[in-house]
Amino acid sequence: MKIVIRTGEDVEDMEVVIACRAMTPELEKVIATLRMLDRQVTARKNGEIFLLDASDILYADTVDKKTFVYTSGQVFESDLRLSELEHQLEALGFLRAGKSCILNMKHIRSLRADYDRRIKVTMENGEQLVVSRQYAQELKRRLGVG
Repeated sequence: MKIVIRTGEDVEDMEVVIACRAMTPELEKVIATLRMLDRQVTARKNGEIFLLDASDILYADTVDKKTFVYTSGQVFESDLRLSELEHQLEALGFLRAGKSCILNMKHIRSLRADYDRRIKVTMENGEQLVVSRQYAQELKRRLGVG
């Protein structure tokens, strides 16, 4: 792989050009990471690639080593691992809710204490998620509730 960086007074806007023989899973991860700079997440559905605004994502989870991204009405599959997605979305208000789930705190409708110090979260679309006791205290801290 060859990386070329050109700086100068004549450059008006940052541009990233990728020249390759074929699209590979590794290259798709690089593109997904670059899209995060524009607050976009690359995800797939029915063979198409979609650019999702990070603010539209309610939560993401992992099932059978696949990462799924949920918006208010649709489910997409991401090429990123959940930990990679979490790292990139953390600054935008996303929080780890359990071993296999991250959620967008901006889309939480309500909270309810659950047994064993867990928290049941209802998202704006009515979906209910459980925040494990390991992450419950951080959720309360970030929301500013006791």
